[in-house]
Amino acid sequence: MAFMPCFYVPKRINLAIMLFMACLLSYMMRVNLSINIIAMVEDTSSHENGTEVEVLPNYGPRYNWTQSDQALLLGAYFYGYMITSLPAGTLAEMLGARNVAGYSCLVAGILTALTPAAAAWDKYAVFAVRFMIGFLNGVVYPCCHSLVSKWSPPDEKGKFVASLMGGTFGTVITWPISGVIIENLGWDWAFYIVGIFVLVVVAIWFYLVADTPAQHSTISLKEREYIENSLGSTLSNKKKWPPYKELILSLPFWSLMMLHYGSMWGLFFLITATPKFLSEVLGFNLSSAGFLSSLPHVARLLCAFGFGAVADWIRRRGWLSVTRMRKAFCLPSHILPGVMLIILAYFGRDPYVCVAIMTISLGFNGAATASNLANSQDLAPNYAGTLYGIINCIGTTPGIFSPLIVAAFTKNENTIDQWHWVFIIGAAAYILPALFFWVFGSGKIQKWNEVQTTESREDIVNTKL
Repeated sequence: MAFMPCFYVPKRINLAIMLFMACLLSYMMRVNLSINIIAMVEDTSSHENGTEVEVLPNYGPRYNWTQSDQALLLGAYFYGYMITSLPAGTLAEMLGARNVAGYSCLVAGILTALTPAAAAWDKYAVFAVRFMIGFLNGVVYPCCHSLVSKWSPPDEKGKFVASLMGGTFGTVITWPISGVIIENLGWDWAFYIVGIFVLVVVAIWFYLVADTPAQHSTISLKEREYIENSLGSTLSNKKKWPPYKELILSLPFWSLMMLHYGSMWGLFFLITATPKFLSEVLGFNLSSAGFLSSLPHVARLLCAFGFGAVADWIRRRGWLSVTRMRKAFCLPSHILPGVMLIILAYFGRDPYVCVAIMTISLGFNGAATASNLANSQDLAPNYAGTLYGIINCIGTTPGIFSPLIVAAFTKNENTIDQWHWVFIIGAAAYILPALFFWVFGSGKIQKWNEVQTTESREDIVNTKL
């Protein structure tokens, strides 16, 4: 026991790693259909001369799913995801984020492995499976935000929130790996392997994760006291129903919700549409489309940790109030990505230029770790999971709308000209919410956070974190 401190790894580091992995699993199950479906359908590409040319060899059974059918199946996940995102934060705060997220991922992984069987049955069976996977995964991010609020000291918040970019890494590895798996083993194995990986990680999750430092069986007393003292009276140990009435009347909360919506529009558009765009419009083969589709998400992941570290540094030095810092980071997280999509709409003719612009756009959006992704922690640490659940519920709708918009614009032809307005819509979705947040957003703890004492509540509301 005397040499244990030499080998002691802070449990909050373990937790941050597992938050990263939980988000990675969620996105692996979310995005795999976006590239797998290219090999699952009767694949034809419409060229400018009006001919139909078979592009891909057969990597398994093919199904006669129209563009509208494909949009429906790609959106099915988000229909289910949206439903559980809303109550997920409250479930995490009442039942414990560890179990809610863990068991949901477990069942979702099993359903992912059953997707090929569903496809052999009927397209509506695939819709049902994808709906249920989304329904189960809808709880993951609110649960992670709930855990961050209980485990993260304030001056480490940026790095903890950046760990939630595990979802971005999930996208990064899923698309290229799925492309390789499909071309070597068939598209059905692109579902089986993901399902197996989910089951392994979930087992580790249950072993390492606890809902609070106080509930962790092997945490050191020093680390536990450090975390609890750093959080002070901003967190309550009592389980209370969220103040929904105050939320509805809160302009800072509405500003956050709009800001998050804009960020999710750009992200979900690229998740659902990029493989299709690169393969069918720009002409890349499946493995290349998978690799190139992942590049914007690699950029987002790296920038997320960079921007998160910068935000923590600014906070430690006290250079900006939290409110001013969140608003400042809207410039790289929303304004610049929107500008890049406008450039893409007007100048994106060369395939590699398109990939470069999309990579820069989503890379800048990594600054969301210091703007919309962190703001629920600022406004109400006691209800961070609930706040994120609500904004994530609304923010999920772009996952439904963007495939439908793409399908509507590419119904008759699928060339770069039809994608022009798709990019313009994405740019507006980025920029307009940022302007609203600059006017009405806040980084202060709100009165309805309901800290334990009236005196401390008043002090916290008036302080600059």
